[in-house]
Amino acid sequence: MKKRRRPRNSEAELDITAFMNLMIVLVPVLLLGMVFSQITVINVQLPAGASGGDESADQQQIELLIRKNFMRVDYPRGVELKRIPLTPEGKHDFKMLSLVLQEVKRQLREQGIEKQAITLLSEQDIDYQTIISAMDTVRSFKAVVAASVVDAALFPEISFGDAPAAIATTAGGAG
Repeated sequence: MKKRRRPRNSEAELDITAFMNLMIVLVPVLLLGMVFSQITVINVQLPAGASGGDESADQQQIELLIRKNFMRVDYPRGVELKRIPLTPEGKHDFKMLSLVLQEVKRQLREQGIEKQAITLLSEQDIDYQTIISAMDTVRSFKAVVAASVVDAALFPEISFGDAPAAIATTAGGAG
């Protein structure tokens, strides 16, 4: 009997050409389909009075008071300019707020006053989305310039504070 010799097993070559072709196609497709998250950072400050600043400058602050049942724009501090009731759907009226702030900005410019700051005062139970919508509304508004829509600045320097306690009045007139 003859012994048969087995042929030596040689190293098998690894063919990765098909895999590389797949990666060359797959990577760009995945990158094109990816949604890049956009992060917007809004700088906020403490109200002017909190830092122990000039009291007369503090009095000339524009304020937006956000309550559960209405919003109110004050200028100077504590003096009501406009009360904005809820919409018929029971939501805060940010379109009306934008119009009021645009008018305030226009009147201040006519008097030679350039204001960039506003203080948002909200009650404790105001939801987060309402505060964010208020911030977006007070920062800018859509304006048409040279046949294109741009964001025009209103009051980009935003400060926060707690709304003063609501004064409750009884039906009998005693408060």
